[in-house]
Amino acid sequence: VQLQAFGGGVVQAGDSLRLACVGSGEPLSGFVMAWFRSAPGKGQEFVAGITFRGDNTDHADSVKGRFTISRDNAKNTLWLRMNNLRPEDTAVYYCAAGRPSSVFYNIQSIAYSYWGEGTQVTVSS
Repeated sequence: VQLQAFGGGVVQAGDSLRLACVGSGEPLSGFVMAWFRSAPGKGQEFVAGITFRGDNTDHADSVKGRFTISRDNAKNTLWLRMNNLRPEDTAVYYCAAGRPSSVFYNIQSIAYSYWGEGTQVTVSS
């Protein structure tokens, strides 16, 4: 599967953005999906993940209550709605797809094998 992320930009603190990740080559319904981010001087950080049909999600504590992950399998698209953005949210955001190795899994811990090119989000204070 190929993934491409869209929607980054330069915004002010308190603004909102919605990122999209469009898949091609295979239906995204066959994957657990997630957003990660990477900022200068920081390691890669899990942001949010969502199960195959979207019935369960997981959000990092740093974004809980502000960001919402969702998916539309009919459109082969993953979304990340980001509200009340903060300067510390500045990063390159990546979407990723993975298949768990067992029926029971932790969304944050599965091996995400497919990654899209990132989209830059810059939040000014």
